[in-house]
Amino acid sequence: MRREFAYTLFDNPHIPVFPSTRYQGCKVKFIDWIWNAIKDLPFQTALDAFGGTGCVAYKMKQEGKTVTYNDILPFNSIIGKALIENTDQLLNDEEINHLLVYRPDIIYPDFIQKTFSNIYFTDAENRWLDMVSTNIRMMNNPYKQAIAYFALFQSCIIKRPYNLFHRRNLYVRMQNVKRSFGNKVTWDTPFPIHFRRFVTEANNAVFDNGKYCRSCNLDALSITGTYDLVYIDTPYINANGVGLDYSDFYHFLNGVVCYPQWVDLIDYKSKHLRLKRVENTWCNKNKIADSFKRLFRKFNQSILVISYRSNGIPSIEDIYNILRSEGRQVTIMMSKDIKYALSNSESKEVLMIATI
Repeated sequence: MRREFAYTLFDNPHIPVFPSTRYQGCKVKFIDWIWNAIKDLPFQTALDAFGGTGCVAYKMKQEGKTVTYNDILPFNSIIGKALIENTDQLLNDEEINHLLVYRPDIIYPDFIQKTFSNIYFTDAENRWLDMVSTNIRMMNNPYKQAIAYFALFQSCIIKRPYNLFHRRNLYVRMQNVKRSFGNKVTWDTPFPIHFRRFVTEANNAVFDNGKYCRSCNLDALSITGTYDLVYIDTPYINANGVGLDYSDFYHFLNGVVCYPQWVDLIDYKSKHLRLKRVENTWCNKNKIADSFKRLFRKFNQSILVISYRSNGIPSIEDIYNILRSEGRQVTIMMSKDIKYALSNSESKEVLMIATI
C-alpha cells in the first residue's frame, strides 16, 4: 500500500512522523525554524548534500519537494534509503521475528564477538549483533533491509554512553554508581525491545509524496545533477580548530554495513578499533574554506542554504565574503533560544541563504 502524504493527508489517518534520534548535531530541533526561512524560496528540486539523520530532507519531502539525500557515510545513506527514497515498503511482524532469531540453516560469523569484546557492548549483545546483522544482510528487498538497518543503528546508538563510539567505555554502562548523565535503564534494555520500537518508528515515517526522491552515498563534491536548492550542513569545526569527525563517532555502524570487509578496514592501533581514517577536507581547518568555494561554484545555479555555527571555522564573515565574491545576495539569520543538548558553548545556530 502506497502512503501518499502530500495529496491525501486529510483523508489518511496515518500522518508520517520523523523518527526519534540521538545523532550528534541533528537539526531536528531547528527544523521548523529552517523551513520557515526557506519555504517561500522558489524551488521544487532540492539536494541535502550532508544529509546526516535526514530530518531536513524529510521535511522537504513532506512539503512535496523532489529531494535528493546524500551522505558520505554508508550507514547514513541507508537511513536516507529507508526514510527519503522509500515510498511504501514496511517491515511486518513476521519479518521482524524472522530477523531476531537464530536460523539453523545459517552458519553465523562471530567477528563482532571476537573483535569488540568489552569495548562497546556485552558479550551476549555482541553475539546478538553478529546474528541480526547477518540476517539483515540476507534480505532481498533493499527498502525493508534499510528499515531493518535503521532500527539496528538506532538500537546501537541508544545503548551507548554519549550515544557515540569514540571511546572504549563499556565500563561506564556497567558500573553500579550514581550517575549525572545517561539512562542506565535504557542502556540495559535488551536489543530486541529497542529494535522493535525503532522498526515501528521507521514504518510510521514511510510515505510517498508523489515525487521521485533518492538517497546517495557520495562526497558532496562528487554529486551530479542540477537542483533548484542545495542545503549544506557540513561537519562543524569549532573556534579551536577541532572538527566533529562523524566517521570516528559512528565507525562501528559503518563497520556493520561493511561487515564482510570490516576486518580489513579497522585501525588496529586505535584503542577503540575505529576504521582507518580517510582524509576529509570538511574536517580540516586548513582546507575547509577551499572546499566551500568549490561546492559553491559546483552549484552556482542553485539557491544555497547553509546551516552553520556562529563560532565556526571558517567564520561567518569568511563564508559571506566567499558567497559575495561569487555574485550572490546573502541573507543571514541567527537562532535565539535553541541549543544543542551536549554543547556548553554560547554559539548560535546560523542560517545563510544565498540567492543568485
